[in-house]
Amino acid sequence: MGDYEQVRTHMVDNQLRTNDVTDLRVLDAMESVPRERFVPTPKRCIAYSDQDIVVASGETSRYLMKPHVFGKLVQLAAVKPGEVVLCVGCGTGYSVAVFAQLAGSVVGIESDAQIAAAASELLVELGIENAAVIEGDLAKGGASEGPYDVIFVDGAVEVLPASLTAQLKDGGRLVVVRGLGGAGQAELYVRSGDAVSGRFAFNASAHLLPGFERPKEFVF
Repeated sequence: MGDYEQVRTHMVDNQLRTNDVTDLRVLDAMESVPRERFVPTPKRCIAYSDQDIVVASGETSRYLMKPHVFGKLVQLAAVKPGEVVLCVGCGTGYSVAVFAQLAGSVVGIESDAQIAAAASELLVELGIENAAVIEGDLAKGGASEGPYDVIFVDGAVEVLPASLTAQLKDGGRLVVVRGLGGAGQAELYVRSGDAVSGRFAFNASAHLLPGFERPKEFVF
């Protein structure tokens, strides 16, 4: 365990701080959550590497984002103590565990029943009591548990459904990577009354979450 703690510290110092993650609460949260527990055992040796890591494959693929991209998105969300957070497409629950260190309560939504169950068990095992993972349609969000101060989309989208931004509280924020590969960019959306406005934050790449693809257009 000591080895993982040392590598986790190196991740914070060499990947987060050097990529403009300066919020001490975010740095502390990512240094305290055992990232290696959220990847398959054979991949624990690369849990802190600067790459996206497959944590579930098959019909449903889920990835852990590169640490510095994830950290910058968490910082962009500017979570305050006591706020309620929704993590969409949370996979094995790493994003839920990190946000649980920053917020009052966290809901993770995952469409794969087995992955959701495993994430729930892991959160209990780690003693994280202010967070839960539920099964559901990612694009529909978690309206029954909302509204939310922050919505974090744990992967890239080509299309951002209005059903998600509709679940923000007044003043609520949604952070997401829109676009694929080199065209990806992190965006911040903020609700003010009935209006939701978005802005570019920084260039970023992440794997596409299923259900957020752009509809195929018929070409004559």
